[in-house]
Amino acid sequence: MSQSISSKPVKIILFRWAGSWGPFKVKIPCGECSLTLDVIKDTMAVELEGIPVELEVREWLSEWWKPLPKGGWHAPIVMVEGRLVSQGHALNRGLLTEAVIAAHVERSGVVGNHLFGKATCPHCLRAKGYLEAAGIDYRYHDVVKDPRALYEMLGRVKPIIGPKTPITVPQIWLDGRYVGGADELSRLLDAEIEPNPDRGRCSLSPGTAKAA
Repeated sequence: MSQSISSKPVKIILFRWAGSWGPFKVKIPCGECSLTLDVIKDTMAVELEGIPVELEVREWLSEWWKPLPKGGWHAPIVMVEGRLVSQGHALNRGLLTEAVIAAHVERSGVVGNHLFGKATCPHCLRAKGYLEAAGIDYRYHDVVKDPRALYEMLGRVKPIIGPKTPITVPQIWLDGRYVGGADELSRLLDAEIEPNPDRGRCSLSPGTAKAA
């Protein structure tokens, strides 16, 4: 993941079909609630590895009124940072991944050099060439093959370019600063570039990096 780790974890709440309310008590286990809990735990270990996440499991019948203001009324109910993600059926792990990453990018920054792209994009290949010619090490993220990379790119770029502007690839960060696409990278590197014998460090001069 390209961002620095946030000290504050993203909170996931699962309201499962359990608990009691007055004379009523749940006696039959909810199969989809159990499946949803398994999906959450596995997603945390795989797609969300390295992201601080806090999981809380609650009994819906005992606290049915708590998710209602957010539209949650049918267990299993999954909420991320107080926002309804899923209810009434087994959880789609992609929805959970997207919601958690969206919450996490709001409270963390990018560290290092990163290029988000896809294999079939000629502009991504061009951007890679610019970086390699400048001796700049970077981490490449394939947004087609890696959903986590896609959700992070969308979550970081949309606030910068606006919600109505289409997002294309590549999307590039240098020294944690947003650059843009291949054309912006080309202009940046051609404007001010200083030789740097130490690969793994950005070769941009301080003045150029600030302009980015």
